[in-house]
Amino acid sequence: MTPGTPTVRDFETLVEPLRLRRDVEFLAASPRSRRRAPHAMDRAESYVGEELTSAGWRVERQPFDLGWKWGSTDRHGHRALAMKPRLHRRLRGANLIASLGDAQDCPTVLIGAHLDSVSGSPGADDNASGVAVVLETARLLGRLPVAPPVTLAVFDMEELGLIGARHAARELSRSRRVAGMICLESVGYFTDAPGSQKLPAGFSAAFPRISEVVKADGRRGNFALVVHRRSSAAAALSWQRAAAATSLSLPSLLLRDPRPDGPLGMLIGLAVPPAQHLGRSDHAPFWNRRIPALMLTDTANFRNPHYHRPTDLPETLDFRRLAAVTAATAATAISWPTECQCR
Repeated sequence: MTPGTPTVRDFETLVEPLRLRRDVEFLAASPRSRRRAPHAMDRAESYVGEELTSAGWRVERQPFDLGWKWGSTDRHGHRALAMKPRLHRRLRGANLIASLGDAQDCPTVLIGAHLDSVSGSPGADDNASGVAVVLETARLLGRLPVAPPVTLAVFDMEELGLIGARHAARELSRSRRVAGMICLESVGYFTDAPGSQKLPAGFSAAFPRISEVVKADGRRGNFALVVHRRSSAAAALSWQRAAAATSLSLPSLLLRDPRPDGPLGMLIGLAVPPAQHLGRSDHAPFWNRRIPALMLTDTANFRNPHYHRPTDLPETLDFRRLAAVTAATAATAISWPTECQCR
């Protein structure tokens, strides 16, 4: 971190929980999906684009038209992605990619979240919460006197099998070097109630250390989970320290996916179901292209009883803790080593 770089506390003073709530309430007014609720999806996309532009970012809409892609169904339910495969004949969607002009020649850190929800759910936590963090991060970084080498992405069709992120990972890796990626996946639901945190089947055997930590704290769902691999271990630790330095001292647990980056890691996940849970969001396509990535999450259906339900509403979220997630994310993104020589 260079002298004069904002700290997480600097960012925290600028984050506004009421603004995060406003973003979530707008986005989660109804279910949004390119196929099942296209008007709501268009409305949400327009809002995101306008907010990013207002924060000083140059926004590019990157449409895609894909045929015969394996993915999943976006009908509501609790089953994991690998358990609901579907071959899509044709998918037409669009990602939003935003950048600050002064940092275009540098390797970039990508911060991304998906915009769509499953059918029947307004998706306040999954994933209006993640998009709200992207928007608030845009406002924070847009104020800096020197544009950081950060790119923002709002992905389409995550609920159909990471379709938008898969397309973005391919296109971005062709046009720019992506130094790292931070994925925000369901980051707004926290509870201090004992027994509120569940663990996937086989998780305790596969990850005994973190399982014991969760159990020792009474299985309370009061922490953020930071999923990483060896390539992103330093960034995960940086995020954990930043979260702990917020005024709330937001607790987080680091969970290392033992698989290697690249296609081999994806294949191992198919054979080891507990590991497959660690790749259930938009960071996975970047791992598959050997790009260091983190997934930040409240663990979704393993904590939130409203997951993929009509009751996934803004009033169920904790916006003060969501503000801490935002500040830690912004601080981690600008401290990620990018080998940037353009300053």
